[in-house]
Amino acid sequence: MSDQPILRIEAVEKRFGAVRAVDGVSLEIGRGEFFALLGPSGSGKTTLLRIVSGLETPDRGRVEIGGADVTALPPYLRRIGMVFQDFLLFPHRTVAENITFPLKMQGRSQAERQEQLNWILGFVHMEGLGDRFPHQLSGGQKQRVALARGLIARPELLLLDEPLANLDRELRKEMEIEVRRYQEELGIPFVYVTHNQEEALTMSDRMAVMHQGVLEQIGPKLEVYNAPATRFVASFVGAPNKLTGRVIDGDGARLRIDWGGITLTGRGVSGARAHDPVELYLKSERIQLSPTAEGIRHENRFEVTVRDIIFKGQFADYIVRADNEAELVVSGPPSIAGVDRNSRVSLGWALEAADVFTVEDGEP
Repeated sequence: MSDQPILRIEAVEKRFGAVRAVDGVSLEIGRGEFFALLGPSGSGKTTLLRIVSGLETPDRGRVEIGGADVTALPPYLRRIGMVFQDFLLFPHRTVAENITFPLKMQGRSQAERQEQLNWILGFVHMEGLGDRFPHQLSGGQKQRVALARGLIARPELLLLDEPLANLDRELRKEMEIEVRRYQEELGIPFVYVTHNQEEALTMSDRMAVMHQGVLEQIGPKLEVYNAPATRFVASFVGAPNKLTGRVIDGDGARLRIDWGGITLTGRGVSGARAHDPVELYLKSERIQLSPTAEGIRHENRFEVTVRDIIFKGQFADYIVRADNEAELVVSGPPSIAGVDRNSRVSLGWALEAADVFTVEDGEP
C-alpha cells in the first residue's frame, strides 16, 4: 500500500435506531489495491460502502478520497464508480446508453462518449453489442455492462457491492477472473463487498472481516486465512471444524485441551489458561487421514470411523466420527488407499494447524 492512500476512513459510526451498523471503523486502502470487505449479512459492510459512496451520511467520522474530505459531498462529486448486486440497468436504454450514462451526466461531448464507449466495450469483451437492450443479454453480459458503466469514467475508486451474487456458480467463477483482470489492467483501486469468502480470497490483495459493525481483522488475505486474530474470524473464514473443550494445561501459546475425553494440543490465540472453556478451530484441509497410525506423524493423532465420503471432483470431504461421537470434516484427495466408508482409520494434524480461543461466560 502506498504512503498516500486513495481511501481513508476515520472512526466512522452509523446508527439505525438502536442498531449500531458501523461502530467506529477506521481503514486505509492504497492506490492500485484490490480490497475485499468480507462479512455475513447484517455485519455492516454494505452500510460502510454506502457511506464511502455518499449514499449514506455517517453520524460521526470522516471519509477521504484522494486526500480530500468527501464526507459531506454527494456521490457525483466523489469521482467514484459503483457496481451493485442487481445491475440497475435502464431497461429502456441500449447497452451503449447504459454504459455512457455517467459520461452524459458529467456533460462529456458525444465524440468523447463514443471514444470511451469503444474502448470499454472492447475491454469487457462486448464489441458489437452496444445496440442491444438489457432483456436481450445473458446474466454475464448484464454484469459486464454494469462493470463497464462503473469503469467508463476511469474513476479514482470503484465500489462493488456483491456484484456476482445473482450469477450461477460457473459464471461467477468466470467473472471472478474477469473482475480481477479489470482491476489489474486498469490499476484502479477496487473495494469489493461480499459475504462469499471464496470471492474475497480469489480476487483481493488485502481483506477485512466485518462483524456487528466492527472490523475484526485487516490484512493480506493469506494472513487472515492462516492466522485468524479473533474467534469470529476463525469461525467465518475457511469453513473450519469447531471443537469445544476445556484447557487442561499449557503456556498460552501451546495448550492441552480435553475434547470430550480426547486430549488435543492447539495454538493458543486469546490467552486461555487451565480450566478455561475454549473453542478449537481446524480447517478441513489441514487434517490428515491414514489407514494406519504409522501414517500420521503429528502430535494430535487418534482413531476415527469414516461415516461418509462426499466426492467433489478434484477432492472429497471425508465425514469421520471420533470415539466421543463428535464428527469432523476432512478434505483430501478423492481416493485414499485403505480409507473407505465405515472403515477404522487414523487422523491427525499439526499443533499449529489448530487455533484455540477462549469462550467467555454467556457467549454463544
